[in-house]
Amino acid sequence: MIPAPFEYEVAESVDHAIQLLGRDPDVKLLAGGQSLLPAMRLRIARPTKLVDVGRLSDLSYVRDEGDVVAVGALTRHADVAANTTLREHCPLLAHAAGQVGDPQVRHRGTIGGSVSHGDPAGDTPTVILALGAELVVRGQEATGERVVPAAEFFTGVFQTALEPGEMLTEIRVPKLGASTGWSYVKMSRRAQDWATVAVAAVVERSNGSLASAAIGLTNMGATPLRATAAEGAIAGGATIEDAAAMIADGTEPPSDHAASSEFRRHLAGVLGRRALEEAAAR
Repeated sequence: MIPAPFEYEVAESVDHAIQLLGRDPDVKLLAGGQSLLPAMRLRIARPTKLVDVGRLSDLSYVRDEGDVVAVGALTRHADVAANTTLREHCPLLAHAAGQVGDPQVRHRGTIGGSVSHGDPAGDTPTVILALGAELVVRGQEATGERVVPAAEFFTGVFQTALEPGEMLTEIRVPKLGASTGWSYVKMSRRAQDWATVAVAAVVERSNGSLASAAIGLTNMGATPLRATAAEGAIAGGATIEDAAAMIADGTEPPSDHAASSEFRRHLAGVLGRRALEEAAAR
């Protein structure tokens, strides 16, 4: 299909982009366009204007900032996947970025665009949720800058905590320690498809066993989710097998052309066990 009519303007700076956003609630930011443009072609999204922020190079970076690694919102997925700082200190994010779409999508799409899109089938939102990342959001001068925990950022299908006139500028992910294991296991019908289901696991090991786990779920509800029942089971000393059997507890996965809700629940348990076992062994 052809998108509905819209205006187009190139942002000269972050402040300029925010100024343009504040003029009309139906304005959308365009970065890599790998999520927004397909939605416009299907007329799921009908912005009155696109503000192109893809040329704002000052938001494309990866920086070591002590206990965290800061990633600029306009950093391409391919650059996240290849970055040596992330590979050393937060390899889960680098690995997951390498699983997004296909090479063309990874070289055009941005981490901030993916996160701001709020798709529950997206890879990056689930991973930053499991990592306990923080998101830096900038608004008009009167609003200023605020930091939103990943657990509070995703509010519904394609909905986030971004207010009108606000822009995501940075994602801060914690460094993983020597006792931390991680995994991201994904199942999709074809290589370039959205995940039918995926599971991110970040575990802490103690004396050869799992002391705790953060488990993120992709495409198991209206937002990326934490498998809190399975996390509690791990903290209580349950085996990986027993915890994996609880991963889908409390979820409401969709039924669509890719899989039924029932199959997604089953698949979450299978992939969750694999993710926990891989994280424990890593």
